[in-house]
Amino acid sequence: MKRLFVFGIPALILALGQTLPDPWTPTDLIQPAQLAARLKGPPAARPLIYYVGFAVLYRSKHIPGAEFIGPGNKQEGLQALREASLKHPRTQEIVIYCGCCPWDHCPNVRPAFILLRELGFKRVKVLSLPTSFPKDWIEKGYPFETGHDRTGEL
Repeated sequence: MKRLFVFGIPALILALGQTLPDPWTPTDLIQPAQLAARLKGPPAARPLIYYVGFAVLYRSKHIPGAEFIGPGNKQEGLQALREASLKHPRTQEIVIYCGCCPWDHCPNVRPAFILLRELGFKRVKVLSLPTSFPKDWIEKGYPFETGHDRTGEL
């Protein structure tokens, strides 16, 4: 039954492509300016930030403190998201983002959002990046890091 989280609705989205509507509501979105402001606050007030995109893009530039999870359109990425998120209470605020391409073509965010909701996380936010991470975050002057994740494994 636990495998339902990895193979359930996120797998359906993978099979059908991006023809389904967004699984989130407008209140589930966080704007770049809002998240950037939160990053300036005390560490205890910051949400968990999971990057659910491709390793090469993460290594290039990512949000400070973001944890690399892997592509949300791959079972390995969804399993990594499951394992990382279940280390935290279901009340934890989590922000997920990708930014690999225009919002309506992104294969990664929708399955990741659905999985976190299936796991019982209610405070999941999707970073609104309608064009791409470079355009909607980097070019606007918000903070970023380059290189490997905290473990040095990427």
